[in-house]
Amino acid sequence: MWQPSEIYPDPSVESLDPRFDTYRLSLAAVERLYEGTRWGEGPVWFGDGRYLLWSDIPNDRILRWDEETGVVSIFRKPSDFGNGNTRDRQGRLISCQHGTRSVTRTEYDGTITTLASQYKGKRLNSPNDVTVKSDGSVWFTDPPFGILGDYEGHRAEPELPTNVYRWTEAGLSVVTDAIDRPNGICFSPDERLCYIAQSAEPKRIWVFEVVGDGLTNGRVFVECAPGQPDGFRCDEDGNLWCGWGGGPGLNGVRVFAPDGTVIGHIHLPNRCANLVFGGRARNRLFMTAGQSLFALYVNTRGA
Repeated sequence: MWQPSEIYPDPSVESLDPRFDTYRLSLAAVERLYEGTRWGEGPVWFGDGRYLLWSDIPNDRILRWDEETGVVSIFRKPSDFGNGNTRDRQGRLISCQHGTRSVTRTEYDGTITTLASQYKGKRLNSPNDVTVKSDGSVWFTDPPFGILGDYEGHRAEPELPTNVYRWTEAGLSVVTDAIDRPNGICFSPDERLCYIAQSAEPKRIWVFEVVGDGLTNGRVFVECAPGQPDGFRCDEDGNLWCGWGGGPGLNGVRVFAPDGTVIGHIHLPNRCANLVFGGRARNRLFMTAGQSLFALYVNTRGA
C-alpha cells in the first residue's frame, strides 16, 4: 500500500546524475491527489481556470481536479473513451478518442468538432496522444490499442498502419510511418525536435528533426528495456520527463537529459501513463498512474 513520504527529501525522488539535483526540491514530496480511476491518462492543465483534466479511459469519462479546493468532479461522461488531451493555441481542449477513432476539439461553447477521423477514406485506428505546435498544427499518434478489445474502446479491425499524423485546416498528412505502435509525442522547447515513444518491441523513444511540415533523420533516443515508455513532456531546459513502467523499481517517471542520459526517476506504485506540467508557475508535475493522480513540485517549468 502506497504511503506518502513523512520525511524530506522524499526518497521516491531519485537522482541518478548530478544534473538532476538542480530539479529536485528538498522540501517537496509526491502527493496523491485522487484515487479511483481504472486507468488514468492524458492530463492537461488549464491555468486560466486553475484546474486539471485527465482521462479515465475504461470508465469512459474525463475528470476535473480543482487546484483551489482539491475537489474532483466529472467533466465529461461519456467521453468516447477519451485518451490523450492537450490545448491548442486558442486554449481549446484537443482530445484523442478511442470510441470514435478520432481527434476532436471542444469549442468555447462546449460543442465538439471532429478534426480527424479518416485518412484517405479509411478510419483511423485509435488516436492515442497529441501535441500542438506553435503554428497551430495538431500532431498525434495512432496505435491500435483502443480497437484491440472492448475495455478501452470498441473491438475492430485496423484499416491503416500505425502512423503519426499532422493535422491542419488544409487536411491530414502522415509525418512518419516508421514507428510500430507509436504512443507519447512531444516537441523540444524550440520545436526543432520531436520525440515519439514506440510501444511495440523493442520499446524505444525516437527523436526526429522537424523540417517544415514533416519529420526527418529519425534516430533512437533511448533504448527503454526493461522499462516501458508512455506519455511525456519536455521542461524548459529540454529534459524529457517520461511516463514509465516495467514493474516495481521501474514504475513512475524517468527523466532524460537532452543527450539521452537518464538523470532522475520518480518512483510511483504503478506505471505512469502520462504527465503534464501545471500549477501557477508550471512547476508542478501531474502524473496519472493506474488508479491514481499524483503530483510533485519540481525546480523547473514545463516547456
